[in-house]
Amino acid sequence: MKDAVPPPEDAPLPEAQGVYSKFETELQVRPDDIDMYQHVHSSRYMDYVLAARFDQMERCYRMPMAEFQRRGYGWFMAATQMNFKRPLGLGDRVIVRTWIERFTLIGVKVQFQIERAADKKLSCDGWFDYVMVSMETARAVRLPEDIRAKYAI
Repeated sequence: MKDAVPPPEDAPLPEAQGVYSKFETELQVRPDDIDMYQHVHSSRYMDYVLAARFDQMERCYRMPMAEFQRRGYGWFMAATQMNFKRPLGLGDRVIVRTWIERFTLIGVKVQFQIERAADKKLSCDGWFDYVMVSMETARAVRLPEDIRAKYAI
């Protein structure tokens, strides 16, 4: 009998997907977010998601980024997909909604939506693949079980 081949490190873990909590953070479009076309520059949408995740790590998951750093871990973005639907303008307030879609052995896939608060219209959606890394080596490490458990809500 052949030995079982371990799954790739980025393979989804065998558990239900799409059952994790969704969290929201409200942000305001700032003057420096605006590009020459008088709407939010595409790169700022990534900043909005990262700011929301930073807020939600502390407020919702009760494990802020400082705790990861204290333990010698960080999160690297491995891949992203962003789908732009409607522009945002100066002064708009936005709701950034994020949730974990799935865990892998070394990270998570996070889905997001950004909507204009005033009319609830979707402006952008997509996903980020994050990989947990050792801050000492900058190499991927397995996601510790206690961290996965804290984020699997």
